[in-house]
Amino acid sequence: MLDVKSKLLWVFFTSLLLIMSHQSIASERYGKQKVVYHINYDNPKSQAGALRNIQNHINAVGAENLDLKVVLHGKGLSLLLEPDAQKNTKLKYGNATDTMQAKISGLKDQGVDFNVCANTLKGKKINYEDDLYDVEKSNIVPSGVAELAHLQASGYTYIRP
Repeated sequence: MLDVKSKLLWVFFTSLLLIMSHQSIASERYGKQKVVYHINYDNPKSQAGALRNIQNHINAVGAENLDLKVVLHGKGLSLLLEPDAQKNTKLKYGNATDTMQAKISGLKDQGVDFNVCANTLKGKKINYEDDLYDVEKSNIVPSGVAELAHLQASGYTYIRP
């Protein structure tokens, strides 16, 4: 008869085996993917839904099988806008709350790139260093819509959640 520790170890390893086999089946089904998610809206519930879609996509395909980019422009930059910085910009909302920041960081840790439109930064008077959550100069693209077209021409599948 197994003791409690042995039972727990058995449950743990069985669960791990099931998870690994599920990921293997998903990898075989979906293969490698290049995907761009487009966010140009400021509704915080819709943005949170988009981040859930992205995480579900990663869960299904596997981060190692996915080259995933998020392109933000226009009102979409509110996803990364610190709430306290909103008053200094031409955006109505700053949705980068602690909860959203944790979700964004979790996605970045899995290899997701967040690209920010330079035209929007200028037009909405946003300083990426002071106003946006975790954006570096290398994350800025000249034009959000041009970046979407470029990525699609480069074989990325377009998704607008």
